[in-house]
Amino acid sequence: MADSRYLFHVTEEYEDERIDKYISVLIDSLSRSFIQKLLKDGHVLVNDQPVKQNFRLKEGDEVAFSLPKAVEPDILPEDIPLDILYEDDDVLVVNKPKGMVVHPAAGHYSHTLVNALMYHCRDSLSGINGVMRPGIVHRIDRDTTGSLLVCKNDAAHISIAAQLKEHSIVRRYRAVVYGVLDQEEGTVDLPVGRDPHDRKRMAAGVRNGKEAVTHYKVLQRFHGYTYIECRLETGRTHQIRVHMEAIGHPLLGDEVYRRNMPGNGKPPCQLQGQTLHAMILGFRHPGSGEYIETVAPLPQYFSHLLQILDSKRG
Repeated sequence: MADSRYLFHVTEEYEDERIDKYISVLIDSLSRSFIQKLLKDGHVLVNDQPVKQNFRLKEGDEVAFSLPKAVEPDILPEDIPLDILYEDDDVLVVNKPKGMVVHPAAGHYSHTLVNALMYHCRDSLSGINGVMRPGIVHRIDRDTTGSLLVCKNDAAHISIAAQLKEHSIVRRYRAVVYGVLDQEEGTVDLPVGRDPHDRKRMAAGVRNGKEAVTHYKVLQRFHGYTYIECRLETGRTHQIRVHMEAIGHPLLGDEVYRRNMPGNGKPPCQLQGQTLHAMILGFRHPGSGEYIETVAPLPQYFSHLLQILDSKRG
């Protein structure tokens, strides 16, 4: 069966980066252990020579390797309407609705954002993350709404991945949390990693967790709840949900991260998952270098919830 072949040229921002970390940043669908096995078996070449996992790159190095093509289902384009906030030949930003999965996974190969993107963009999507995640350079959860940046070619993907790595992309979320926050603003600086007691969850402060920093500020206080803005400095899996749970203020509607929840935890109205919206997304355009910023309006359910909470304050 044919292999998937990759060829990258190392840019200045990856000078002196370890080869295993470099590959994991550019192709986030590969596990670190899988990358290390590729290196150990001599399948990764730098300037036509096999290298070990601790090899450090120089600007201009050529990195080449192949991945055996797994037996994967066909991912088909679907004519699903997209709410596009920005689009050009290199990137587009979509406003993802609640309940939509970003990319196909085992047992879920249709009705995802990727299926919609394949219909809209045809063959113009980056292939770095493989056939299951064309164009996808970062993700948001199924029940999180808002801005998601998609790359139309590999050069754009590499540029955006570098910006994510250096934490220069602006990501501001809106959320409603349980309880009333006393401070006007604050920072949660706790590493995030897989929960050692529940592999389906992430957890804060765990051993071997990755650096994770979330800045928050209060926008409005209600009876028993707080409306906040969260700014991501890093982008770990479920980061905002995990961090707010860790400080005793889990997100309203979150059925997974709800420990240390004040009161009885009953939402004021029926909700589908966590109340979290990726509102503002800012980045340097991979071609022109111009700063681009998009704003995804609050979804109707979120605005309705705020109205309900405001009406109960009196």
